Amino acid sequence: EVQLVESGGGLVQAGGSLRLSCAVSGFTFDEYAIGWFRQAPGKEREGVSCISKSDGRTYYADSVKGRFTISSDNAMVYLLMNSLKPEDTAVYYCAAGPAWGLILPDEVGRYDYWGQGTQVTVSS
Repeated sequence: EVQLVESGGGLVQAGGSLRLSCAVSGFTFDEYAIGWFRQAPGKEREGVSCISKSDGRTYYADSVKGRFTISSDNAMVYLLMNSLKPEDTAVYYCAAGPAWGLILPDEVGRYDYWGQGTQVTVSS
């Protein structure tokens, strides 16, 4: 059984940093991608970042480029979020799907597995 468990969310002041973690277990594919998404109340889900476990390539949405960094270490995937803004407030989810390379946000249907989400709140 595939499981994704996020952690690391919380309350932080604007300009601060948080590191989200996604623990991946039970994935039987050697090649897969992990994506981070977020959804704020009343807004559509947004693809934030993605990393390919097969070739290490990464993707960032323009809204977080230069502030967020995605990385992976064995079965863990991290999202380091610096210079946080109030508009980064959302529930953040990690997702996994089999892939050779990246799974971009507009291919969200290729993500087969999702975590339960972790709340990130940035105060002004």
